[in-house]
Amino acid sequence: MSTSDKPARVTTRRSGLSRARGLGSAKAGSAHWWAQRASSIALLPLSLYFVASVILLLGADHARVAAYMAMPWNSALFLALIAAMFYHLALGVQVIVEDYVPNETKRLATILVLKGVILFLALASAIAVLKLAFS
Repeated sequence: MSTSDKPARVTTRRSGLSRARGLGSAKAGSAHWWAQRASSIALLPLSLYFVASVILLLGADHARVAAYMAMPWNSALFLALIAAMFYHLALGVQVIVEDYVPNETKRLATILVLKGVILFLALASAIAVLKLAFS
């Protein structure tokens, strides 16, 4: 194979900035990263509280569970757990979709649908807690 048969090597002299243009801002990801860390830190004590509540109410009848949930601190902590858990879920699902769905339109549609489902589930959970607390 002669040197004339080899494909020509193209050398571009682009700066790092020109190669990165259109790839998004590096600053936007840090807020998302911190929100995930903050929500996971909030979930630690809230999850421990949830497990302790389940153990405490093990074998309890509906009236006892309703009385437990009617206490303001208990219903407030359960609502805080729901908010933190579904917020953390939404952040995590968004990262997964952004990493694995290459098409921009499909990515946006998938994120919107999943966030809608997550919002619906969070509202249903909050309504269940409030209904139990006020029954």
